[in-house]
Amino acid sequence: MGESRETRLIATALRCYPARWRRRHGDEAAELAVLLIRDGASAGSIALSYLGGAAREWLTPHPSRRLSAVACALIVAACSLGVSAGLAASAKADSTGQAHGHAQCQPASTDRDPSATPAIGHSQITLREPVHGKSC
Repeated sequence: MGESRETRLIATALRCYPARWRRRHGDEAAELAVLLIRDGASAGSIALSYLGGAAREWLTPHPSRRLSAVACALIVAACSLGVSAGLAASAKADSTGQAHGHAQCQPASTDRDPSATPAIGHSQITLREPVHGKSC
């Protein structure tokens, strides 16, 4: 008779868990309780431990798929804004001529003096007046 009372006490404590938890862990928890009772643990202490676990399980928020989808969407939006801001800054720098810093350096024209031909493998560069105090 004592065993049936202990079994009912444990079963009642396990029913306090959410259904999703019971489907996944209920049988294993019941077997563990039987083994602990055989080893001399009191059914009351096991049931009390299970009740604390059930309360913790009900109060602990569990992420859902909807939450995961929202988090993923926020990450994608943040990355998109970062890329857009980078492209806008690059376009602004290109329009002001500050992106490369060498906007006024141009290769020499082809109508130069043939006797002033540079050594093979070297190119000749003609420098124009720097704009905004920058040199080539």
